[in-house]
This record gives sequence, structure tokens and C-alpha cells, in this order.
Amino acid sequence: MHQSKIDVLITEIQKLSAALERIAGPGEAVNDWAAAECFVWAPATRHLQPVTKPNRIELALITGVDHVRDILFDNTLRFAEGYPANNVLLWGARGMGKSSLIKAVHAQVARETGAALKLVEVHREDIATLPALMEILKVAPMPVIVFCDDLSFDHDDTSYKSLKAVLDGGVEGRPANVVLYATSNRRHLLPRNMMENEQSTAINPSEAVEEKVSLSDRFGLWLGFHKCSQEDYLAMVDGYARYYGLPVEQETLHADALEWATTRGSRSGRVAWQFIQDLAGRLRRSLSDPA
Repeated sequence: MHQSKIDVLITEIQKLSAALERIAGPGEAVNDWAAAECFVWAPATRHLQPVTKPNRIELALITGVDHVRDILFDNTLRFAEGYPANNVLLWGARGMGKSSLIKAVHAQVARETGAALKLVEVHREDIATLPALMEILKVAPMPVIVFCDDLSFDHDDTSYKSLKAVLDGGVEGRPANVVLYATSNRRHLLPRNMMENEQSTAINPSEAVEEKVSLSDRFGLWLGFHKCSQEDYLAMVDGYARYYGLPVEQETLHADALEWATTRGSRSGRVAWQFIQDLAGRLRRSLSDPA
């Protein structure tokens, strides 16, 4: 009888333990840096999810932004080699290859240097968890680029303060093995009406505006992207067609590409790539491998 009560007690304890585990949620995952070159940050489990097949293109295919490309490449090269480098904000026109450039530069630098350079993407909605990510990255045995695409903040969003703290580094300072690369359509990351509202309601309006604008100031490099000319657009199309060996006469290629841009109402690297995808589909050609 006594043994029976002990067994019942053990069973109840096991049930209670299982219930507590369910309430606590999944445990912290083990991160494997050797699993991939690129990762996506999953804050719920503090896990760096490996991306075995990153969505990126070759650096040579990114045209029309030669100056900013060279600056970003040099900054990344120095970082991979263990020298000081800046956080970078790539801002400007949509579809001009800001995020593609970051991913392509990362791949090219890693290939040229042989460094175990890693790229960790942080989704916009997870910006507030950046301090937790830094705790993991500061002990990583290699240089890490933290990448946030399409970064911006709305009027009621306070997560920009977490980004500011990471950029500043706080008491510890930003880990020497980490830099932050971000893209945005806004130069100051915050909408103009947000800064104007802060100015109108603050006790000291100028200080309120300065607080908001100073966020982008914490990026050491600002690289601007502007709408491309027709010449640049056609150069992008030519580069893609040549790289993938699409059998189309240049005159026909240009005429079709310009018609495609007209229907889209814009010219950009993204529009050029979408045209090439459509063209390759019509030609029944694959874009998985270069010609």
C-alpha cells in the first residue's frame, strides 16, 4: 500500500513537470555555425536557422551602382580580414538591388578571403530582440554580418530604441566580430510626419527630432541608391541575358525590355530581373545555372 502511494505521487509529479514544460515552451536551440553560411534569427527559441540555399545572385550581375558596390565590398573585406569596419545603411529607391548587393558582397568576400564570414538575417518585427541576438553572436568564433531588410519604423513603434542601443553598443560596446547592414527606402528610417509629431508635442521640440534622426547617424556608412536611367536598365538586362545565355538579338531584347518597363511604370534592377524571368520562361530556359 505504501509503495502504491509512492507510485501515484511519482506519476503526479511527472504530469506536473510535463505541464510546466509545455507552459515554458520549447527550450533554447543549439546553434551550429558549420551548418550554413547564412542564417535567419528565430528569437522564440534563440535559434539561428540555417539557410542552405540562399536567395542571391552573383555580384557581377549587379550593375548601375558601381560606386556604392565598391564601398560596401571594401568595408566587408576589411571586416572579414579582422580590421575595423562600419555599420552600413543602404537607402533609396525601391528595386535597385540594396538587399541583393548585401547578399552578393557577403558571398564574394567569403569566397575571396576564405573567411568563415556569416550572414544572419533579422526580420523587421524582431528588431526588439537584437540585444538577445548579440549575446549569442559576441561569442561566435567568426565575423558575423547582421542583416535587416526594409528597415523602417511607424509612429507608435519604440523598437528603434533596441536598434539604437545595439548600434551604440552600450557599456560593453558592439562586439568586434559583428557589424549591422540594413536597407531602407527612408534615409532617416522614420517617416517625416512621425518626426513632425514629436516636434509639436515635445517639451523641447529640437531635442525630440534630434533623437529620431540620430538613429540613422549611428550607421557609419550611408549608401544611397537612386532610380536608374534607361541606359543602366538596359545594361542590367544585357548582363542577365549574357550570364544565362538567353538566345535573343540585342535589338529585340532591348525593345521587349523597354516595353516591359513601360507596363510596370518604372525601371529598376528588380524590374530587369522580372523581365528576364519572363523571357526565360517564354524561351523554356532555366535560370538555375549560368550558360
